[in-house]
Amino acid sequence: MIPEFSATSATPPKLWWWLLIATAAAGLLALPYYSDMAVQLDLSIIFVFALLALSMSFLWGYAGILSFGQTIFFGLGGYSYAILALNTNTTALAFAGAIVIPVLFSALLGYFMIYGRISDIYLSVITLVVTLIFEKGIRSTSGPEYVIGSVRLGGQNGIPGVPSLSLPSLDGAPMSIEGVFYLTGGFMLLVYVALRLLLTTRFGRVIVGIRENERRMELLGYDTRRYKLFAFVLAGAIASLSGVLYGLWGNFVAPEMFNLNQAAQVVIWVIVGGRSTLVGPIFGAGLVQYLTNWLGTVSVGQVTVVLGIVLMVFVLLFPRGLLPTLGDAVSALRARLFQGRKN
Repeated sequence: MIPEFSATSATPPKLWWWLLIATAAAGLLALPYYSDMAVQLDLSIIFVFALLALSMSFLWGYAGILSFGQTIFFGLGGYSYAILALNTNTTALAFAGAIVIPVLFSALLGYFMIYGRISDIYLSVITLVVTLIFEKGIRSTSGPEYVIGSVRLGGQNGIPGVPSLSLPSLDGAPMSIEGVFYLTGGFMLLVYVALRLLLTTRFGRVIVGIRENERRMELLGYDTRRYKLFAFVLAGAIASLSGVLYGLWGNFVAPEMFNLNQAAQVVIWVIVGGRSTLVGPIFGAGLVQYLTNWLGTVSVGQVTVVLGIVLMVFVLLFPRGLLPTLGDAVSALRARLFQGRKN
């Protein structure tokens, strides 16, 4: 099997992998010169969702923790950025603070679940319940009394007018659509590379070992709870970054960032792309997002039903996900060709 398509592989990236990354980076830099703003906006939101899918892929596929709470940190990141930016008028500091706040919450939530020895199934249920609590709580803040600083939470209507990111290099000017494209695409590529390299380290090997057999890793002397908590917090940080970028992309945050449909979609992206790989969920997020937009343009009323059918087809035909299945097919073809040459 191709190493990059395996969740158990700790093989350092080959030269060809670095060449692919360099090619992707070059394509990212060149694309705005050959595309209009609509294409850049569509790709930017795919990059944002790909980051959210990466957080789930790492946590579920490599650490073995199925959490429905990634949308908690996604929503917290977006709302934190909106509130901090509108209250302080400093978007760069708000950007950093909007990641720190969800990370602290993920550390607190993860500590009580993981150090409390909550089983995997109950951990999934707890994160699902906390997601519901956040969604219902945000939706019930429509009244004028629900204010943080000078910012009304807005309840169902969300918070409009989220400021664009302004950096000193831009002389304080708001970031353009092209800038958002570069920002989202750059972060997606950077996080993917960082996670891929992290999995080749001792930490990455221990995390995969815990997923395979936690009791054995404990007997070998590893504090599995500490490793699982770090993985949970890291995934929360990536999801919160995705939420901040979502707020920057649309200049708007809303309770839908927390809801169960969004939480289910993250799982669908990972299943479609393949949770045994990091790159698979990126393609899964892009494919499902493109399909969702296309179904909307052809006036299909029950988009959710169609996506559910797509998910069932992928589970039946590609139980390990699209990219791992294709990777197996390529490996089998190479082996057959090699065997044919020997004969």
